[in-house]
Amino acid sequence: MQLTDFAKHMTVFFGSYLPDIQNRSRNTIISYSNAFRHLLIFCRDVCNISPERLSFEEFNETLVTDFLEWLQNERGNSVSTRNQRLHAIHAFCRYVQLQEPDLIHLCQRILQIPDKKYQKPLIRYLSLKQTKALLAAPDPSSRSGRRDMTLLSVLYDTGARIQEFCDLRLHDVCLASPATIVFAGNGRKTRHVPISSNTEELLRLHLHEARIECMDTPLFFLRRRSRPTQDGVGSLLRKHAVKAFAHVCPDMHKSITPQTLRNSKAVHLYQAGVDPVYIQDMLGIAHFGITDRYVRAGFGLDEEWEQAHPGPSPEIVLDWNPAGEDLLEFLKNL
Repeated sequence: MQLTDFAKHMTVFFGSYLPDIQNRSRNTIISYSNAFRHLLIFCRDVCNISPERLSFEEFNETLVTDFLEWLQNERGNSVSTRNQRLHAIHAFCRYVQLQEPDLIHLCQRILQIPDKKYQKPLIRYLSLKQTKALLAAPDPSSRSGRRDMTLLSVLYDTGARIQEFCDLRLHDVCLASPATIVFAGNGRKTRHVPISSNTEELLRLHLHEARIECMDTPLFFLRRRSRPTQDGVGSLLRKHAVKAFAHVCPDMHKSITPQTLRNSKAVHLYQAGVDPVYIQDMLGIAHFGITDRYVRAGFGLDEEWEQAHPGPSPEIVLDWNPAGEDLLEFLKNL
């Protein structure tokens, strides 16, 4: 099968440009690939354009606009998700216009499609009392309970993004004084995050019981010795939230996600008098505008959340063989 111009550029875009030239993180590449996977599904199911036939003759401003409307109206995606998909398409167009001067006008028309404005949701975070109740919810008398207690403590204490946490390996942990954990954040930038003495002791016990020896072994295992996933950690978090808040606010667990713990850590640091610049560095935040939202929450400007819930980067080698794999499978397997 002969490759279309669209397929050729998309293969190079994901195969070498993003990971090698732009040095994009694994999470960014996955996010971008999901955007194009949904775009190809839209072309196939709505526009009757098979993915292997899509070319720059069909890929235009109208197609992208219709795709964004489809995401919201048919798939029920949020405005935030819609904008994330658009950002991926914009990144692709910026790449293409550098490679194909004849396509500059087409790409610039797509680049002119703006983000859709929306009111950003309130920052959801737990009070110190609520956080202590959640971290104490696992049963310390069982091995799985001690593992969960350690997992929640590391997740909160480091304020890590959920995918950063899932990617942790034994070699990322240093328990020599001062104890730190190394994270590979956005743009493959590494940062060393100090942990408390309580989290350090929990980690020492966990490593002793888990008998982890290979330095490249995941720091935590969930069911059937599988590495943590975003859904798995979120499910475990909600399970313990049910127990922690059963007598205070039984429905509170429905609103708690790993991001809630990251938000809570940031707000607690600010309330304790920590400089916002340090918070930004510790959490790996690239834009101060995000840190400013935590500062506002620390001032009590997001009190609605509190009132509503009162209570206590590995190397990536990408290849696509058009003879044995179509575009959708290529994106899915990134």
